[in-house]
Amino acid sequence: MSAMNQLLRKATTIALLSCLAGCSNQSQDQFQGYVEGEFVYVASPLAGQLEILSVQRGQQVTTGQPLFALDETAEKAAREQIKAALVLSEAELARQEKLFRTGVAAPQDLDRARSTRDQDKKRLDQTDWSFDQKKQAAPQSGLVYDTLFRQGEWVAAGKPVVVLLPPQNIKVRVFIPETRVGAIHYGETTQVKVDGVKEPFVGKVSYISPKAEYTPPVIYSRETRAKLVFMVELIFDTKAAADLHPGQPVDVEFKSK
Repeated sequence: MSAMNQLLRKATTIALLSCLAGCSNQSQDQFQGYVEGEFVYVASPLAGQLEILSVQRGQQVTTGQPLFALDETAEKAAREQIKAALVLSEAELARQEKLFRTGVAAPQDLDRARSTRDQDKKRLDQTDWSFDQKKQAAPQSGLVYDTLFRQGEWVAAGKPVVVLLPPQNIKVRVFIPETRVGAIHYGETTQVKVDGVKEPFVGKVSYISPKAEYTPPVIYSRETRAKLVFMVELIFDTKAAADLHPGQPVDVEFKSK
């Protein structure tokens, strides 16, 4: 009986090893990753009170769609003042040109009038630019991921008000062991599985990190090389990417070759 038991134990051990080997081969092609979003932060270069917030979190927007507007009272007053000054400087330039043609005005008087008119034009252009910058529209189509201010709040210059997430900026990041990264190539298609979604997403390798993300504080050896991982990024077509959410865990499967 002992001989029979030894044979059974050996057979069981071989079967377990075969099963583990099969599982190991399968796991070599599938890795855990997560969805990452590269956000677009929309801000005004000027400060002001948030007067209009045209969008809300979770809304889809298109390129050129208004997002928000800051108070323009100061810019409107400055523009009206400069417009009035421009009317006067243009009238003065016309008078000096007429006097110059009749020989009454000196050349320096004409140059001075022209310089004043030109300065007023530049000031008006600058004011118009400032006026336009108080309103911001969507630079790209995408999801309004977040709004960072409420109407009536003061917004500092350059402070983002709306956070956009264009679908083309959604990607998956997965970390591949050093022993497997050599078999993965730029442009290679992958299958990305998400919990609760029946069909996998088809992704494409868009970036392979040239250096390891984690280096153990020991001399490289055959054993420690397994601890080295390289970041690989995957991209998707815009329709598929819209159904992925930043922070979502995924399983990425690479096809063995």
